[in-house]
Amino acid sequence: MASVTPTGLTHRLRDIQTLTDAALSRLDDHDLLSELLDRTRAILQADTAAVLLLDPSAGQLLATAAAGLEEEVRQGVRIPLGRGFAGRIAAEGRPVILDHVDHSTVLNPILLRKGIRALMGVPLIAAGKVIGVLHVGSLTDRVFTSDDLELLELAADRAAAAVASLMAQENRIAAEALQRSLLPAALPQDGEAELAVRYVPGQGLVGGDWYDVFTLPSGQLGVVIGDVTGSGLPAAVIMGRMRSALRAYALDTSDPAEVLARLDAKVQHFEPGALATVAYAVFDQDLERVRICLAGHFPPVIASSGHPAALADVPPGLLIGAVPGAKRRVATIDISPGTVLCFFTDGLVERRGQLIDDALTRLSQVVTAEPPEDVCSTVMGAMVGSEPALDDTALLVFRRQPSVPRQP
Repeated sequence: MASVTPTGLTHRLRDIQTLTDAALSRLDDHDLLSELLDRTRAILQADTAAVLLLDPSAGQLLATAAAGLEEEVRQGVRIPLGRGFAGRIAAEGRPVILDHVDHSTVLNPILLRKGIRALMGVPLIAAGKVIGVLHVGSLTDRVFTSDDLELLELAADRAAAAVASLMAQENRIAAEALQRSLLPAALPQDGEAELAVRYVPGQGLVGGDWYDVFTLPSGQLGVVIGDVTGSGLPAAVIMGRMRSALRAYALDTSDPAEVLARLDAKVQHFEPGALATVAYAVFDQDLERVRICLAGHFPPVIASSGHPAALADVPPGLLIGAVPGAKRRVATIDISPGTVLCFFTDGLVERRGQLIDDALTRLSQVVTAEPPEDVCSTVMGAMVGSEPALDDTALLVFRRQPSVPRQP
């Protein structure tokens, strides 16, 4: 192995410092990635540098950022996992160096049209998983060395951190926007139905909590609350699809069990592996009765004047997506004037170090047959307080308007 001269060592230390420069951390992730590609190309005296990110669901790499190879990004180049130069790096999770570039070694025709003669690429790895590929190319014949490879891997580590941060931010922003667009902007306040809600995103990634309230063509009132397992944009997307599907099925039948059975079949077929808890309630037009069906969800807390609040007696059911053809059962509950039903997701009652039964008992103790806005304020104060929640929390309170005493 050849010894490194003092001048060579100085240059190498300078190159490492360029890639690990603390000033890069002050850039936002988009700018950091762009600057990092420029620096990588300059340090390695390469003509091109590019980042392709992995889309696991499609099994493809998508050209995302480039320096000297911008057409890859502008033309939306996609490389199948396992095929071609970049596809091989991502599939095998290891570096690849090509001293000769032709149709047998690369899949992307842009690389050939560009006249690239040599390529070196490494995987982008975050949390132990390949999330993309970083590669550099030369328009002249050249042999990339092990020292070159070490510098590219250093740049890849920095790029992977930036990409992971960027993807997390974009997923959260998109998930939050999707959730806001799908939650009802206003609640029906017709007749004797009084409604109030609270929705608070958790401190972690946004999840798939949702609630919905709608009036059916029959005049009946539908109330939904649910929680898709998982977090971030994938959970929010599935939530949106489930919400839309449930609304469509609700137009076909007023039977809550049938609606959830159809929703379950839809998820089993089109969203394999997805799981969700859902509670669906259909109130008669006169609000004297409600029919409730549960799919792995908590029953609502019910409170009426002169009686202690308690979890409604509703038969449990399996989660949506758990078992094909699961039987769904419905409970019919009489609702006297002034009765309150408090629907909620698990973010309200699940806390580290606290038994769920204790939390449910506490919730029942604070729900009263008061106006829904008052109930929401009391419940959130007692159950959440000033503690940061790790999970999303959705709370929906219904009350049948109390009877107005007759004047003597």
